[in-house]
Amino acid sequence: MNVEPDLTRYSRQILFGPIGAEGQRRLGQAHATLIGCGALGSVLASTLIRAGVGHLRIVDRDFLELDNLQRQILFDEQDLADNLPKAEAAARKLRRINSQVEVEPAVADFNPSNAEWLCRDAGVLLDGTDNLETRYLINDVAVKHGIPWVYGACIAAEGRVLPILPRETPCLRCLWEEPLPPGALPTCETVGVLGPVVNIVASLQAVEALKILTGRRDDLNPKLVTIDAWTGRIRQIEVGAAMVGGQCPCCKLGRFDFLAGGKVSATTALCGRDAVQVLPPPGQRVDFAQLAARLAGLGDVRYNAYLLRLRRGDYEIVLFPDGRAIIRGTSDPAVARSIFSKYVGL
Repeated sequence: MNVEPDLTRYSRQILFGPIGAEGQRRLGQAHATLIGCGALGSVLASTLIRAGVGHLRIVDRDFLELDNLQRQILFDEQDLADNLPKAEAAARKLRRINSQVEVEPAVADFNPSNAEWLCRDAGVLLDGTDNLETRYLINDVAVKHGIPWVYGACIAAEGRVLPILPRETPCLRCLWEEPLPPGALPTCETVGVLGPVVNIVASLQAVEALKILTGRRDDLNPKLVTIDAWTGRIRQIEVGAAMVGGQCPCCKLGRFDFLAGGKVSATTALCGRDAVQVLPPPGQRVDFAQLAARLAGLGDVRYNAYLLRLRRGDYEIVLFPDGRAIIRGTSDPAVARSIFSKYVGL
């Protein structure tokens, strides 16, 4: 027999007219999948669990490191000492925050082989990732299965937010058809990230998710919101024309290139070498000079016309002009992909 949950803890949220008691009941029955539980993801997870979302699946491949604690608000020094994966550490904390909801940790690399299964039964997909490749994969799953998702990104003091309703509003590939090549964009490891901008971006993402899960789609903000937390500037950019006038390969032509694996980097453990090779999608070129300048100060960086080497801690990245990389110091493909995303970016 189903027991009606106690809504007392949500009384202030219920008083907010657009949600009300009916919206709160909808939240209690809702399923959401969060991909990535780092900076954005930890704020999103905490906010949605406190709001009473009934089932939250948290997908994350990574483990905790000391410098995470500056901006990943769900974690503390004890989680670090316990040597827990982020998804599991988050689930334990969230269950203590709200025992009425179900938290499902998935310690996994979100990739074409498991993405659809990890997004099953979700009413919304939430972007808590730190790399473009995974975002394009989320976009493919969302458009293929008609699942709304909320894009969010931040770097340095800047952030972006956009809710996406498949085939109703522009998808990610309507706006940016292809991700830039490896090394073309800065990463959190190269230019840093300001803690407050993470909270701003994730909070705006959570608001859009609550609208979706309570059935208030007409209240969604269809514009791309960009934020500069340092200067206080916020802009809203009209993006509707990108869908109306374009020929998006995903939502217009029905091609799911990232889900099919053709545009996603592949990893291969190199036998006996404690190393993993990361193969980006074909047709990439890396500007070694630009990337070396960005990596300066993070470790020992050297390059010539043929390869770039970065040694940092226990790991060494050997990068080739076509974007192929060998990550030394690990035999775990998920760890190698994480290191590649942090320092090279894709």
